[in-house]
Amino acid sequence: MRTELRIVATAGALPQMHAVGGLAARHTAPDTVHLIGTAATPLGGDVLDISVTVGPGARLYVRSVAATIALPGRETPKSVAHWRFEVAAGGELDVDPEPTVVAGGARHDTLTTVRLAEGARLRLRERVQIGRAGEDHGWWSGELQADTGDLPLLRHRLELGADAHTDDALSAPRALESILTYPDDRPADTAGLDAALLPLAPGGTLFTRTAVRLTV
Repeated sequence: MRTELRIVATAGALPQMHAVGGLAARHTAPDTVHLIGTAATPLGGDVLDISVTVGPGARLYVRSVAATIALPGRETPKSVAHWRFEVAAGGELDVDPEPTVVAGGARHDTLTTVRLAEGARLRLRERVQIGRAGEDHGWWSGELQADTGDLPLLRHRLELGADAHTDDALSAPRALESILTYPDDRPADTAGLDAALLPLAPGGTLFTRTAVRLTV
């Protein structure tokens, strides 16, 4: 199944939304939308194409009502999601959906692209868990490409799952929390061996935490 979701936020008006497939969105506040699953997706073979555009001076919060469960399909275990975010000058976007859980035997690829105009603001949080309760296998890859104006802001790629860490499959991290914040002038910081806040050259920060299981 192919799912397409388009959300456009304009200053002084409710966000406009168009959805086809297994995902929809609903207004839950004047500047907030929640993503809602309307069918079991992503299954192996499914493609999700999600676009969020924030116009000049507009503000938008994107949330979800439940976790996303990636499941293997009959013919292939692999599903794909492409998220596109574009924020105009003076716009503000805060994206913080519930986690994506990759069930045992499933493979889920995520590509996220971000384009920020000068004066735009962004907070983009992603959480991923490999395996449901009692499962310790599954595979996820995530690629994040972000630009501000004409400058590259970030090129980042991570993989989770036993297949991605064949040298130490038993202790490999199976959970990820990632937060891209722009602008942000906090200095570099670390919390133990599994979490780090890194400043980005054009401004902004990337926070990354890995673990065996997600925490609240």
